Amino acid sequence: MYGKMYSACLYGIDGVLIQVEVDISNGLPQTSIIGLPDSAIREAVERVRAGIKNCGFTFPLQRTTINLAPADLRKEGSAFDLAIALGILCTSGQLVLPGDEKLLMIGEMALDGSLRPVTGVLSMVDRAKREGFTAVLLPKDNAAEASLIENMNIYALNHLKELFALGEKEAGLAAASPLRISSLAGLRFVSSHPPGQETHQAEDYADVLGQHHVKRALTIAAAGMHNIMLIGPPGTGKTMLIKRLPTILPPMTEQEALETTKIFSAAGKLKEPAAGLLRTRPFRSPHHTISTGGLIGGGTIPKPGEVSLAHRGILFLDELPEFNRQVLEVLRQPLEDKCVTISRARAVHTFPARFMLAASMNPCPCGYWGSEHPGHPCTCSPARIAHYRSKISGPLLDRIDLQVDVPRPREWTKEKFSLSSADMRAQVLEAHERQVRRYRMLQMNWNSELSGTALRRFTKLDPDTADMLHRTIEALGLSMRAYDRILKLSRTIADLDGKENILSSHVAEAIQYRNLDRPQTETPV
Repeated sequence: MYGKMYSACLYGIDGVLIQVEVDISNGLPQTSIIGLPDSAIREAVERVRAGIKNCGFTFPLQRTTINLAPADLRKEGSAFDLAIALGILCTSGQLVLPGDEKLLMIGEMALDGSLRPVTGVLSMVDRAKREGFTAVLLPKDNAAEASLIENMNIYALNHLKELFALGEKEAGLAAASPLRISSLAGLRFVSSHPPGQETHQAEDYADVLGQHHVKRALTIAAAGMHNIMLIGPPGTGKTMLIKRLPTILPPMTEQEALETTKIFSAAGKLKEPAAGLLRTRPFRSPHHTISTGGLIGGGTIPKPGEVSLAHRGILFLDELPEFNRQVLEVLRQPLEDKCVTISRARAVHTFPARFMLAASMNPCPCGYWGSEHPGHPCTCSPARIAHYRSKISGPLLDRIDLQVDVPRPREWTKEKFSLSSADMRAQVLEAHERQVRRYRMLQMNWNSELSGTALRRFTKLDPDTADMLHRTIEALGLSMRAYDRILKLSRTIADLDGKENILSSHVAEAIQYRNLDRPQTETPV
């Protein structure tokens, strides 16, 4: 007797369809699972055996072989329990499922036959839809998440016993007759979640006193998704300024929202699937004690880290020099390639990591160098300051487009006019719309994504401006990467100014944001 069901598992953050083949033959009672299963899958035999018996069915006392195909792909997790259980019941002739739909089965089974939710359902159902599946049977706690994928029939099951209610009329009272289920319509889950809506934090830039030049820099960063670092003594509002950054970012597109929600689903961090797709751009702020694996992802079978959870949003590293230097160095690849590649003996996993890096730091170890604070004069020697700043390598600094000094505020009362988040967001949206129109044929939406031929095409400079930029690059000893990033930043400043051509004033403003490239003998503003 042979039967086949379809289930799925996660491979990185992507769903992979798995064929669950069941063969029942004469021989000593024994059940084995093959196809590179992990420990959780091997233990499924005992969970399924108890669940089937406690629901009134019979576990076959024959030789049962379960193959998870493709056999060369390592599988993990407990999402195959439901497919294995139904595969055994159908193959042994105890259950007949309707064949009018191509059905995916996902779910963990408890010993009493009830179903428990699993992580990564959104990615699995999305993959199934693209492979031609029309329906999915899964635990009721996962139904709201699965319903985020449109045009899929979602059948929700709390307990295996619920199948009796669907088939008892046809099964009659004959103990030997199979339980025939003509339709799963009685299990259909109808989504009640509203369309996902973007939520805004209560914080507003109107509450920030002064710091107009920092607000300008943050507007530029948000308009082009450029990396930014704020440098200043303690208590100047660096963290407060960056935490308000999500309030001025453009809303996510439908594709961006789906990408972000899939990552959170795969990581098991999708807390309210009934609320719809995640519409607010992620803001991740890990502690400086985070490990390399926690930041970029890892594990025997890698899971997404903070850089992937910040995909399409912001990764905020507060007090950057306090992070382990080795941890910071692993940011270089995702900042450049917009993805993370983790290699293991059996597979290579790639996670998306298209985020804006926002960081803050003090100018020196004591924090008061150049602050002119009357009660806190700086006590750091030039060598100590140089050692402190050397914790951030040159290649990493190259990838930070805006390095902005944040001085002590001069305003101590509410100003008559202070840029609000709404004002800054309006500027950002207008500049972003210009980028979307300009790059509509290039599959990109941000100036920070420009590279190669596209960069040269859209950042052309007149001879005088190009000469000024070249002389500045030579004077500061900047790299070609810094040169390219100045061009991208100039393009964004021109977009905020409503100009199609980049002017010398735009390039000059972009150059002055590279504060840490100046000689360290200079005193910050």
